[in-house]
Amino acid sequence: MPLTNRVDPFGEIFAHPARGLWMGNRGWLHDASGRILRPWQVRRWIICQLEFRGRHREVMSPRRTWTELFFLDEATAFAAGHRPCGECRNADYRRFRALWRALHPSDPPGVDAIDRRLHEERVIGRQKRVSRADLSTLPDGTFITKNGRAWLVLDRALLAWSPAGYVERQDRAPGGEVDVLTPSSIVELFRGGYRPHVHATSTSPIPPR
Repeated sequence: MPLTNRVDPFGEIFAHPARGLWMGNRGWLHDASGRILRPWQVRRWIICQLEFRGRHREVMSPRRTWTELFFLDEATAFAAGHRPCGECRNADYRRFRALWRALHPSDPPGVDAIDRRLHEERVIGRQKRVSRADLSTLPDGTFITKNGRAWLVLDRALLAWSPAGYVERQDRAPGGEVDVLTPSSIVELFRGGYRPHVHATSTSPIPPR
């Protein structure tokens, strides 16, 4: 049985046998049996590398202080509302913070202000917060939702997300207003030059629909 530790672009935690390429956490979410008790514990939602300095963890151990979550790619993790880890991804974290400071110059210094604003942008109560934007203005790496599915904006196409990769392609045109899953500040960071990792299936031949 696969563990309930995969995350989709809506920020939902679910079980699936496909392996994610990135790891992260939101605090300690599981009990001794591996059952998820809550969608998050802390505001600090981060994206980590799968490997760092030879460290090894027993996934969802009852003795750990945080729950290992896994994402298809970095674009998925950003859509869910996570940001780069300051330890295992220090260079990306510093680049992220520099772009963030330029975007929010009046925010208090420090990562707590980033996590506070991100939390406001990613959830409303216990539900995913979405924003509205014109599709033609969205940068690559942004996720939108339509008909209950998550779609990645990439070049001139929209790619349908699945736990194992991208499975369908649609033409991005025409534009028009859409529901955006990726938090607004992250979208602005993408516009400012941050390029998230996207799963290799995004460049594989995908039958258009």
